[in-house]
Amino acid sequence: MEESWVNSAERIGADLHLELSGPGSRRAALTRALRDAVRGGRLAPGTRLPPYRSLAADLGVARNTVADAYAELVAEGWLTARQGSGTRVAERAEPLRPALRTPVRAPVSAHGPRHDLRQGSPDASAFPRAAWAASYRRALQAAPNEAFGPGDPAGRRELRETLTEYLARARGVRTEPDRIVICSGFAHALRLLFGRGTQKGPAVGGVLRGPLAVEGYGLGFHRELLAAAGVRTVPLPLDEHGAQVAALGRERAVLLTPAHQFPTGGPLHAERRTAVIDWARARGAVVLEDDYDGEFRYDRRPVGALQGLDPDQVIHIGSVSKSLSPALRLGWMVLPRRYVEPVLAAKGEREAWASVLDQLALADFVGCGSYDRHVRRMRQQYRRRRDRLVAALAVHAPHVEVTGIAAGLHAVLRLPPGTERSALKAAAWQGIALDGLAAFRHPQSPTAAGDGLVVGYAAAAEHAYGAALDALCGVLPPE
Repeated sequence: MEESWVNSAERIGADLHLELSGPGSRRAALTRALRDAVRGGRLAPGTRLPPYRSLAADLGVARNTVADAYAELVAEGWLTARQGSGTRVAERAEPLRPALRTPVRAPVSAHGPRHDLRQGSPDASAFPRAAWAASYRRALQAAPNEAFGPGDPAGRRELRETLTEYLARARGVRTEPDRIVICSGFAHALRLLFGRGTQKGPAVGGVLRGPLAVEGYGLGFHRELLAAAGVRTVPLPLDEHGAQVAALGRERAVLLTPAHQFPTGGPLHAERRTAVIDWARARGAVVLEDDYDGEFRYDRRPVGALQGLDPDQVIHIGSVSKSLSPALRLGWMVLPRRYVEPVLAAKGEREAWASVLDQLALADFVGCGSYDRHVRRMRQQYRRRRDRLVAALAVHAPHVEVTGIAAGLHAVLRLPPGTERSALKAAAWQGIALDGLAAFRHPQSPTAAGDGLVVGYAAAAEHAYGAALDALCGVLPPE
């Protein structure tokens, strides 16, 4: 293979001859030729390169070939790319490090990523330390002596009573204290419901059995946990209205994020909410409701919990990992009555996971109104951050569509086909921690959501958020 291209001074600023020769694909040959041109001084710092379409037409290659070559050189530090100014030779055209092969990993830093745009984490600096400390002191002083003995596996009654009132008021959940079991979070709830796997085969213990229907996109960690318990998961197609529950068949249960589908965004459509309850009644099945981001909404009316439609067919699972902190290991299961005793038996005779003192503190924190005030304050802060993200993209990358932003702590940036991997690689080398949409797809998902980045706008500290947005816009593929 040997091709050449002679550009015009009008497009690139200086005559340059590129030879696409040598082993490998055309993308590899183009990357190598451009790198050699920069290294050898034939492309001076600041020189503007042709747009993807123009160079692809001149060379007779696919547009994605040029896009991938540019992205690789941006990731290595030879080029820079920004919407409005095109792709240029870096002012200090030296590679950050030698090019890496798969998998793409960000450079390791003792202080973590330079810019944290990971999904699923709240702003750690916003934890309400003073209010939490006040609740902890009050709870400690008011705690009866028996609270310092072995814990009830159901959880402290003070917390279960407080959650009964709060969930009814804020999420439309219909329950009573004796149908709530405290756990350490959503993953712990799954382990209690489905048991643990062994090296020799199926799950040990557990309340439910597979197959379990899941959304076509979701957290891989949860799928791995279920697989370790011997549970087969069956992915459901997704569209703009959420999971297509009409595809449900003979599964024994379904796991949904009806308040805000993770990661694509959007609530489960009202007709589908009713349909999945009807399916569960007809099949004698159960719906697992992951109340993901149920409290953080911005541009839409509140969406009540699915559990409120039929408390006997839905297991409602929530936690404070997004609203307060993942360091506070507290969550809850609101169970149909028939599952309470089996879950308690799976949990054991004593509370071994969730600190009793933390439970008492949370009961006070919610009961005195501090939790509501914190959620309202963070809802406003996260909405401002979301608006800043949308505004920055409108200026620097107007061709990038942003979806899933009516609620939650992240947005999905839809990218041109074939550019997700190169964008992630460029982000990694710039010290930006974020995720690609493909990482969340179930291996057997019947639908693909296309290329995209899942950008969390909550985790970065307030003072660092502007710099993180600038860095993000700098690694997005140009139009």
